[in-house]
Amino acid sequence: MTPYDTRSTADPFARSLSAFETLMHTLSGSLATTWTHAELEEHLDAAGRELLRLLLQDHLNLRARQEEHQVRAGAGPVVTGPEGRVRPWREAGHSRWLATMFGTVRVTRVAHRGPGMSNVHPADQALSLPAGRHSTGLRRLAVTEAVRGSFDQAHDAVTRRCGNVLGKRRLEELVVAAAVDIDDFYRARIPVPCSREMPLVVQVDGKGVVMRPEALREPTRRAAEKAATGHRGRLAPGEKPNRKRMATVACVFDTRPAPRRPHDVIHPPGGRSGERPARPGPRAENKWCTASLVRSPQQVIADIFDQAEARDPKHLRPWVVLVDGARHQLDLIEAETCRRGVTVHVLLDFVHVAEYVWAAAHAFNKPGTTEAETWAADHLTAILSGAAARAAAQMTAQAKRDHLPAARREAVDACHRYLTGHLDQLHYDTALTNGWPIATGAVEGACRHLIADRLDITGARWGLPGAEAVLRLRAVVSNGHLPLYWRYHAAREHERLYPTPGQRNYTLTA
Repeated sequence: MTPYDTRSTADPFARSLSAFETLMHTLSGSLATTWTHAELEEHLDAAGRELLRLLLQDHLNLRARQEEHQVRAGAGPVVTGPEGRVRPWREAGHSRWLATMFGTVRVTRVAHRGPGMSNVHPADQALSLPAGRHSTGLRRLAVTEAVRGSFDQAHDAVTRRCGNVLGKRRLEELVVAAAVDIDDFYRARIPVPCSREMPLVVQVDGKGVVMRPEALREPTRRAAEKAATGHRGRLAPGEKPNRKRMATVACVFDTRPAPRRPHDVIHPPGGRSGERPARPGPRAENKWCTASLVRSPQQVIADIFDQAEARDPKHLRPWVVLVDGARHQLDLIEAETCRRGVTVHVLLDFVHVAEYVWAAAHAFNKPGTTEAETWAADHLTAILSGAAARAAAQMTAQAKRDHLPAARREAVDACHRYLTGHLDQLHYDTALTNGWPIATGAVEGACRHLIADRLDITGARWGLPGAEAVLRLRAVVSNGHLPLYWRYHAAREHERLYPTPGQRNYTLTA
């Protein structure tokens, strides 16, 4: 790259002014009158970015000259290093490159030196320059694009916007570095308070992410190595054996009670009469999501309960926990509630229950028939009314009475086992009366948005640091906290690079 011209001029912004005048002359010239609006946009995009780069460069040169003038005049404070030792010597002309959103500029500053000691640059602290070459604004742009689409797409977007200032590998490293303060950010943040009448809802789920072999958990990696010795011709559609690492996803939200009746959820056979419209269910408010591939499910559940307890520290509100029925999740939730001494109402996702009931309905009746719909509606209505045990007993009695063959009887037995094994989590009558949600739509949507829409794109195979950083940053974006988090992260980066006595703690409010 050609070095910048550093000759002094009467006007420190002479080069910027010259570039602006050149741009004006171009636009007022005869050639520009023949351009289409698209050609004008293209020219202004390139020339305008170069003008902004020159403005930034001229400003940095001005600050450098002012600092050098202070050195020559013998002014300025005594400078000490991070270890507290004075730097008695001053040397001008030390420069470094800075890649910005407008292009690359050179920052020239004075180095304060001492025998056997590292250099100290007060101008770096005044400008809050990063440890590497890439500016804070460029890092934020890279992170915003990388959590939205693939790294290739993010690199292309940054290059279109800023020029060739960032490599793809460095972009991935910047994304990993950007996620380091998320835990501290949320520990310092104070949730919005709610009235005690609003239920507090917690939902937990899991979803797999295709990983590189070295990023798999040890049992999965060993199983993958063992399977690699086999000789299968092809996999089944959608099959990805021993290639995924399970991420735990959880969310917590407030909701306003919305009482309903069973027929507001399941329409009666033959359709609704239209005399009474179905009552809407409760809606999520102030939703907060978290997810992790690195942390264990126990840690993620503890994190989500920390957030819930921050919203209701005295346990005055009703707590509703919705899960899909995985036994290990239920055990972890029970252990966490016992540890905290909080009473929760655990419910199974009603959609999962309905899937089992529909499978049983198709064992008795042909799929797609009115008889199958009527059978499923009757049993689901009974379950919603609090009679899950009776519904389970009726279906097994009918299977015995109808002498179902073993192949069809299995769906009925599976439904019976599911219902009778989770009777304590099927109190939908209480939930509907109190206006609580009965489905895990919020966390299912979080799994789709946080993982499926980004980490599960075609051909993606992840390393653990990159996948964890993207997942957690997408959760921050989903929570609507990226602007606030980035200010917090930038402040913490400054403290790490330029520590000073008496650093303040950051407490953030919504």
